[in-house]
Amino acid sequence: MSSIYDFKANDYKGNEVDLSIYKGQVVLIVNTATKCGFTPQYDGLETLYEKYKDEGFTILDFPCNQFFAQAPGTSEEIHTACTLRFNIKFPQFEKINVNGKDAHPLFVYLCSQNEKGKVKRVKWNFTKFLIGRNGEFLGRFGPTEKPESFEDAIKEALKK
Repeated sequence: MSSIYDFKANDYKGNEVDLSIYKGQVVLIVNTATKCGFTPQYDGLETLYEKYKDEGFTILDFPCNQFFAQAPGTSEEIHTACTLRFNIKFPQFEKINVNGKDAHPLFVYLCSQNEKGKVKRVKWNFTKFLIGRNGEFLGRFGPTEKPESFEDAIKEALKK
C-alpha cells in the first residue's frame, strides 16, 4: 500500500468507504474515544473542520476502544453521542483497533509512515495523522496536542 487511498473502511453505519474519495483533500485521521480525558478535543476538531472544509480539508474519525475501554457502545451509539455532545459533522467510521494483530490496515500503514524518533504504534486516544492532498504523510500529532496547536500545519498543507 502506498497511500491512504489504497484502503477501505466502514463508516459508522457499516457501509464500506473507499478512502480514494478523499484524493485531493488534506485529511486528518484521528483515533478517538468518547470517555477519555482528551474527548473535549472534539470541539477543536469540529472547529478546524468547519473553518477549512471549504478549502479541501476533512477529518476522518475512527473510534477505538483499545485504551482502557474508553469508547464503549456500538459505532452508531458513539456517533449519536458525538453529534449530540460535540455537534461533529466530519465523517465518522466504525470502531476499530489501531494496534496489535487486529489493527485496522489503515493504522498499520499510518504507523509505518513514522517520523524519525516517534513511536511506531498508536500511544493513546486522539493520536492524529495529517495527510496531504496527494496522499503524502505530513505529520503525526500526539494525544496531548490540541487541534489548534497544529492549525498552521493544516493551513500550510492546504496551500499545496
